[in-house]
Amino acid sequence: MSPPPAPSPATPVRGRCLCGGVRYEVTGPFLRANFCHCSRCRKHTGAAASTQGRVRRADFRLLAGAELIRTFRPGGDGMAKAFCSACGSSLFGGSWPDGPEVSIRLGTLDDDPGIRPTFHNFVADAPAWLPVPDDGLERHAAARPAPAPPAARPPGPRRS
Repeated sequence: MSPPPAPSPATPVRGRCLCGGVRYEVTGPFLRANFCHCSRCRKHTGAAASTQGRVRRADFRLLAGAELIRTFRPGGDGMAKAFCSACGSSLFGGSWPDGPEVSIRLGTLDDDPGIRPTFHNFVADAPAWLPVPDDGLERHAAARPAPAPPAARPPGPRRS
């Protein structure tokens, strides 16, 4: 079975909160997906890890419920934790609402995002009652290091 097509304007992926008051769509491909085991994500989701996927802000559109969204920033400078004030669903975060990417809680999606988690973050914070599974995915004790920029090419021969 082949994976579904990546989200696009013609085939958006939609999501919503538990009560349906907040609805959104993704119209571009997910950049990455992961499991975050940090204590903040665990407390925000009420689960052993937050399963999330990142999209470019330009590929995310809020369809309904802006007035229901509340945002909490742990410590004043932590990643945003956005939730529905009516039902409490953990919806998105990261640099929401003004940053370059939105971190979407994959459990709020109604459609297949066409991506699967490829790594675990903050495995050192995983709860003792549910260790990180041995699933073959990358593991990072804290935040996953940002990808290194492409190496600079050495200058080529000079032409006259």
